[in-house]
Amino acid sequence: MHCSSPKMVCETKIVAEDHESISGSKKDAIIVSSSQMWPSLSGSPSSSPASLSGVEGDFKKDNVYIREFHPSEQEVVRRIFYEGIMERIPNTAFRGLKHQPLIQLIYGIFAIICFVVTKSLLLTCCFPIFLMGMRYYFSRKVILSYLECALHTDMSDIENYYMKPPGSCFWVAVLDGNVVGIVAARGNEEDNTMELRRMSVDSNFRGKGIAKALGRKVLEFAMLNNYSSIILGTTAVKVAAHKLYESLGFKHVGIIEHYTLPGMTHSILERMFFQLRYHRYRLQLREE
Repeated sequence: MHCSSPKMVCETKIVAEDHESISGSKKDAIIVSSSQMWPSLSGSPSSSPASLSGVEGDFKKDNVYIREFHPSEQEVVRRIFYEGIMERIPNTAFRGLKHQPLIQLIYGIFAIICFVVTKSLLLTCCFPIFLMGMRYYFSRKVILSYLECALHTDMSDIENYYMKPPGSCFWVAVLDGNVVGIVAARGNEEDNTMELRRMSVDSNFRGKGIAKALGRKVLEFAMLNNYSSIILGTTAVKVAAHKLYESLGFKHVGIIEHYTLPGMTHSILERMFFQLRYHRYRLQLREE
């Protein structure tokens, strides 16, 4: 299949339900915690930085810390990313429909036509089930195509794509020795912006403030590298994801209706049963 370049691949949604504040620490005295550099981000008083020997870029609370990705973690990182994206299938198919009033109207017209043609109340009642089944089928088809593309682009070689280029990085969240969350940052020197990408938390470890800790790590990294702003885009349907962005200081700057993912065919049936909204967020760190 044809895959777009890695820069065109849509980032993973943030999956978090807990927006508690987590204070952080860095590996040396020059790098201070995000709550110290940006007090408005913290919901609790700043705590003094504490170093953890042997671990670079630590961010710790209740045995959770954020550190840079190691190549040996490639497979577990890909698993967390894969599982987070797969959760989008039912969310896009069912929850996403409430944001598509025109499609709802079309489905209603189809149901009326079904009743007029068949004269069967039973078939008409079963018709919405058929429509939801088609939505699930096409959501799964498109998202699996997107996953195939993503897993063969930047997520196939995290070390070379995120760790080696200057101004970019990839972090993992570790809890009790297990990698439970991921996030990436990709710098753009042309407009001095940084993109937050690939954030996801293992579903078994949500509600612990891990997503917020990952987000703050990216904010801190951007400030330390003198980027003027951080941007991100998401197709997330869950409200919790958007609340998390806003709690980190991001401002919603626009929506792209009928967003296109790599692997989409744009057939009539696909357009009828699969729609995606792409939300853009921006956090201005300083004026240029």
